[in-house]
Amino acid sequence: MTIHVEGLVAIVLFYVLILFVGIWAAWKNKNSGVGDGGERSESIMVGGRDIGLFVGGFTMTATWVGGGYINGTAEYVYLPDHGLAWAQAPFGYALSLVVGGLFFAKPMRSRGYVTMLDPFQMLYGKRMGGLLFIPALMGEIFWSAAILSALGATLSVIVDININMSVVISALIAIFYTLVGGLYSVAYTDVVQLFCIFVGLWISVPFALSNPAVSDISVSAKEVIYQSPWLGKIDSNDKWLWADNFFLLMLGGIPWQVYFQRVLSASSATYAQVLSFLAAFGCLVMAVPSVLIGAIGASTDWNQTTYGSLPPKDKDESDMILPIVLQHLCPPYISFFGLGAVSAAVMSSADSSILSASSMFARNIYQLAFRQSASDREIVWVMRITIFVFGALATAMALLTGSVYGLWYLSSDLVYVIIFPQLLSVLFVKGTNTYGSVAGYVFGLLLRIGGGEPYLKLPPFIFYPGWVTEEKIHHLTGDVEYFVQQRFPFKTVSMVASFLANVVFSYLTKYLFESGMLSHKYDFLDAVVSKHSKEIMDKATLVGNHDNIILSEMAPVRQALGGSIAGTFTNTEVLSDDGESSPESFHSEN
Repeated sequence: MTIHVEGLVAIVLFYVLILFVGIWAAWKNKNSGVGDGGERSESIMVGGRDIGLFVGGFTMTATWVGGGYINGTAEYVYLPDHGLAWAQAPFGYALSLVVGGLFFAKPMRSRGYVTMLDPFQMLYGKRMGGLLFIPALMGEIFWSAAILSALGATLSVIVDININMSVVISALIAIFYTLVGGLYSVAYTDVVQLFCIFVGLWISVPFALSNPAVSDISVSAKEVIYQSPWLGKIDSNDKWLWADNFFLLMLGGIPWQVYFQRVLSASSATYAQVLSFLAAFGCLVMAVPSVLIGAIGASTDWNQTTYGSLPPKDKDESDMILPIVLQHLCPPYISFFGLGAVSAAVMSSADSSILSASSMFARNIYQLAFRQSASDREIVWVMRITIFVFGALATAMALLTGSVYGLWYLSSDLVYVIIFPQLLSVLFVKGTNTYGSVAGYVFGLLLRIGGGEPYLKLPPFIFYPGWVTEEKIHHLTGDVEYFVQQRFPFKTVSMVASFLANVVFSYLTKYLFESGMLSHKYDFLDAVVSKHSKEIMDKATLVGNHDNIILSEMAPVRQALGGSIAGTFTNTEVLSDDGESSPESFHSEN
């Protein structure tokens, strides 16, 4: 395949547009949120808390609707053994935004947190916050890698350039404008990127549908033409597996910094809820062209196209069905426009995840755990460095990835099993403490890892009921790979077990210490009977009877908020380990 000059020009134009918008947004909002004593670092993280409905709705939608979303949805609709019935992401993530808006957005925004990890550190202490940072970071890196992988696959279809080079160049552009403007650049480029995805895909769909090689998709939805019907079906043996994956997407899509970064940047708690509902609707709308393209791929006689006699599924290229359909079933000028727009637009999730990971590290690990006295300028530089580091990690993973959907599920697993039950506990359950949090973390991790992970070639050491050995045939090489398929909903069971362990061990340790069965000197985490945490078991009654604990960040937040909350939260007296107070005693009101 020779280089398509038109496709290369389209890519360059769209990339220049995205870069221009990112730099313009950074310049336009360079002083937003930093007046009246506000801090530049917080402005980078949450955009001065003045993101409105229009930009906020677009950026929250674009956070989910990236390369993994559009390519992965088309891939699963196209796959013969899956179909639309197994393309769970559109409904799963839309429902996660609805649930997040109903129950989680308001308490998080009204309390003025800066990152998702803030309530964990306030209740459970800096050490537990550091442990919870690990699965949160892994989730963001895996997510970014899936996005960049999809981007590289798309670019490799347009022009005959090295796929590794295309991934690296794309990552560098996303990293650059994220570094320059923080959340403002990410949010404003999301508006352009989402528009590009919408126009690029919808322009292409009618041309692909009218291609002579494509059969009627309404017929191929239920009847076998070139492969099994694209509507798909759920076998009775797989119903629990399907439910497990669906709950993973619906509930595991909530406890992400990339989501709460938008919630916390909204100009009010009510706006944060509305943004979630708007994004849920946007996710469903943006999934429609991807579903249609997957159906078109399943209804095509590829022998009549320039692609070749073998269909993509027989070349192990199912994950690239969206760019393949655009390239081979549409006129050149349409395919170049569509592919160029999509290739530039799928960066909309990668930049968000990289910014989210660097925000959590700079604030919750570097500032609150190690350098409470760090200046605002220092925090900004830490963020800039970690944007590069985490971007490089995501890029490295993108070059080694398999199925887009595989990385998608993997990125949600640890977040769902470990962080979601912790978030439930810290926001809605009175009386959980650090001991319960540690127990929940360990239980969830062991039960999830024990089930194995085929995408990491990690064999299980816990064989849940209904497990089977399945084989995967690589069509190009003829190799057969065997792996254990856990049909039991062990991920959801692991999540529930983690939540119950948190509650049970919290109240057990409270009873043991307060009854005198365990000496107070063994409260080494300062979580039950220490000087400044004797009321940690009842967050609702904590009223600041310790003079050195300032709880002003619990007050309702003004419409636009600067850095005063960060200053309160980073009270060095509260976050010191000098024996007078400890970070474990810094906890919140429910």
